[in-house]
Parts: sequence; C-alpha cells; structure tokens
Amino acid sequence: MNDVAPLRSAIDFKAEAHRDPWSAPLDEIDVSNPYLYSEDTWHGFFARLRRDDPVHFCDSPLYGPFWSVTRYRDIMTVDTSHQIYSSDAAFGGITLKDVPLPYRKESFIAMDPPRHDEQRKIVAPIVAPPNLANMSGTIRERAIRILEGLPRGEVFDWVDRVSIELTTQMLSTLFDFPFEKRRTLTRWSNVSTVNTRAGTEIDSEEKRDAVLQEMLAYFAEVWKIRQKQPPKFDLISMLAHGEATRDLPSRPQEFMGNLLLLIVGGNDTTRNSISGGLWFLNQFPEEYAKLRADPGLIPKMVPETRWRCGTSRATAIPEKSRSRTGSSSTARGRASICRSGSAFTAASATGWRRCN
Repeated sequence: MNDVAPLRSAIDFKAEAHRDPWSAPLDEIDVSNPYLYSEDTWHGFFARLRRDDPVHFCDSPLYGPFWSVTRYRDIMTVDTSHQIYSSDAAFGGITLKDVPLPYRKESFIAMDPPRHDEQRKIVAPIVAPPNLANMSGTIRERAIRILEGLPRGEVFDWVDRVSIELTTQMLSTLFDFPFEKRRTLTRWSNVSTVNTRAGTEIDSEEKRDAVLQEMLAYFAEVWKIRQKQPPKFDLISMLAHGEATRDLPSRPQEFMGNLLLLIVGGNDTTRNSISGGLWFLNQFPEEYAKLRADPGLIPKMVPETRWRCGTSRATAIPEKSRSRTGSSSTARGRASICRSGSAFTAASATGWRRCN
C-alpha cells in the first residue's frame, strides 16, 4: 500500500477545485482534494471521469497513488468482489490514508466476509425497522424539545444545537451511555475522524491514540459489567453477548475499531444529514415548498438526503466513497492493469446519482 505522501505546499488545492473539469488534463484530476467537496465543485470532475476515464489513476499529493472507480457497474464489481478487492485493515482498510500499522484499527467494516458478516449481524438488529419504530416516539419527543428550545430572531449554531445534540442524545441511548456525559461520545467521534493536518490539537496519530485509549478503558469496564448481566438491547451488551464478539477486549485494536465504527457511524452520518438536509431545502425552495405541501414525500426525501450529504466533515473524499485494496492483478477496461496492492476508491455518490 502507498505511504501518505508529504503535502506539497506549492499546490493551491482550493484553486484546483475551481478549475474547469472538462479542460483539465485527466492525469491532474484528483478526487481526494477536500476542496472539491467544501466548495461543492465535485460534480463536474466526476462527470468527466465517468465519461472519459471511469477507472482513473491518480498519484495524489495528499494520499499517494490510488485508482478511483466512478461508473455504477464498476462500483458494484469493486463492492461485491471481496476476493479481489479487500476491505481488510491489514491491507489499509477502507480509507485512502495509510495509517501506520500500530494505529490501524480493525473493525467489521474493515473486514472481508465471513468475519464481516458474523460481526455485523450481532449489532444490526438495533437499527432494524421494528426497533426504529419502537424508538420513534423518543426521537420525535427529543426533536420537538430541541427545536422548541431554539432562540428566535437571533443567529445560532444549528450544527451544535440541533444536528449534534439530537444525534448525540440518541447515540447515548443506543450505548446506554450516561446521558449527562453524552458529548464525550461526540468528542471521541471527532478525534477519531479528524485529519491530523487540519490544525487542531490532534496533529499526530500518537495524540489521537492517547485520547482513544481513554475511550477503550471506559468501555472495557462497562463491558465487564454488561457481560455479567442478562443480555440487553444496547450496543455494548449485544457485543458482549455475541458469539463472534464476546471476546473483543482480548483484541484491543479490534475492540477499539468496532467501538469507533459504531460511534462514528451513529454520529457523523446522522448529523451531516440533518445539517445538509436543511441546507439543501433552503438552496432549493421549490422543493421545500413541495415538502411542506405534502409531508408524505418525507420518506423519499430521507434516503435522497443521505446520498446528497455524503461529504463527511472529517474526510477528504465523500463519505459514500470507500477505499479497497486490490489483492490480485486485475484487468479492467481499456487494458488498464491494476496490480495487487493498489488502492481503489469506489465513489458511490457519483455512481448512484447523475448530478446535473
């Protein structure tokens, strides 16, 4: 796998994101440039790659060499051919950044079948439709309380007061975590995903790991208690009693990886969708008007919002992109040879939706 390339300070990444995607040389298109997403200019670059170079090689100054796959059929091939394209943390996992081996955290999203399936099925019931239906009253009650408590006629931080707060309240319920300390979950999620070059206090993997060790120690103690109790319907109890996960604390990196997967998965995706959904409705007032006139459209709006809000605050590529590693020499169209050890990112957001 590629090592993280040193940052080339001479490159103006923001200016690169505003280039004309149709005239830029193909070998200069880098879809890992974070400004493509913060500036919302990514659509044209992906459209160009879909048309002219759907299996695209890039030697990124941010992440080193990788291939990006942008057409639906190719994405599905990468996503379903686990013997060829691996998600295993041992080969780099599902992110473009190569984290040093001591800091790689295996989790069921960074595993291949059958281990992935065995671990995932243990926690899947907590977000199954019947359980979500059981929780719907609590979700609505909390959402109403938060919205009614917002100030009127003054500027406030929607992300902090609504998106993060509602998400963290529900996350504390799923973990049976002390409600009054719920923002600790938010902090662990932020530390886990922050870019160490973003100028925050977490500017190295060592500092990240020091904070996450605190999380590991906390949940190790909770684990001991819940494993002795009868099974309950919270994530830690489910893992502690699951056949494939009951011994997770004996594998600390995997234990930490699965904890972070569940915390980040419950935090980032939901809060991004809440914030992004509000932003989109205000960007397209005619669609907002349709929704207000016919609330029956909400079930269709929710999955669409999830797809359109695929850019994660803390990652350099869309959240709906996943990196994999080729585990055998693979022939692709146009006689491109993707050799064993090559990094792939399958950009689902561009494959599922054609953006006008």
